[in-house]
Amino acid sequence: MNSYRVAGLTIESDIALPSLVATAPSDSAEIAIRESELPETLDGATFVGPRWQIAEGRFLMDLPGIVRMMMLDGRELLYQVADAADRKEAAIFVTGTGIGILLHQRRTIVLHASAVRVGDHAVLFCGASGAGKSTIAAALCETGLDLVSDDLCAIDLRDGAAPMVHPDGRHLKLWEEATEGLNLSHRKGDAVRDAIRKFYVQPRAASGTALPIAAIYALREARGPWTPGIHLPNIVDAALIIRHNAYRPLLVRQMDQMPLYFEAAGRLTRSVGIYSLARKLDFAELPAVLASLQAHWRSLGVTACAA
Repeated sequence: MNSYRVAGLTIESDIALPSLVATAPSDSAEIAIRESELPETLDGATFVGPRWQIAEGRFLMDLPGIVRMMMLDGRELLYQVADAADRKEAAIFVTGTGIGILLHQRRTIVLHASAVRVGDHAVLFCGASGAGKSTIAAALCETGLDLVSDDLCAIDLRDGAAPMVHPDGRHLKLWEEATEGLNLSHRKGDAVRDAIRKFYVQPRAASGTALPIAAIYALREARGPWTPGIHLPNIVDAALIIRHNAYRPLLVRQMDQMPLYFEAAGRLTRSVGIYSLARKLDFAELPAVLASLQAHWRSLGVTACAA
């Protein structure tokens, strides 16, 4: 049995999940992942999509030729690997989409974002796949910061408390050009998938503590109307940044969780700095981007020195 910690939750899995950092076994895992035969259809489904079916407390997803998964009440993930499929490839979807759906079932706010620790706070970088979330996080880690989470951030919005992000024990996932551009080849592990040049990369250091959020940056390419730099959106656009960067926003809508994200957007825009970070997609420009972030944190009163 394999043990992990994701989004502040303990996980036990009978399949190795290579993107996660293994932890000591727990006597009371909050999420169980195990292999099981699964039906092709879901009885009592209230919504049927192209690859998924939703019923009360159940979510069935089929990725033809790879894996079928059923997520139950935010506590259990059952999977069935397709005949002749690579179990390593199946594990990618279990770790990403499968766990993301479990968190949605638990009514956790989940952003498609990476985060690093700056002093006693976390800063998040959100954006679509390929926007550079992992690259920015990896580059900042090389300056001495700790990784909090890569690709998926679970946000805690308890009443009366500051918004917090839970640590997520994952390796970075970087394209080969990023590992070379950041001189991280010595930390490069296995390929994420055999057909692509993207690799697991061990972070220099990782945070194991839930942290209050100091700032959220939506990554943009500096072209067209976007000039390089950090921009402060109006309150409506700031709220849209949160809603548009929900993890798998189509599923959020189909799982009837849009009201939850409307509320979260309002809470976060009132208590956390939300910005757009526009940059040129050029590694030669990256040091200037990091310097601008560090200057911005100083202006916010957030220091990069751990307590």
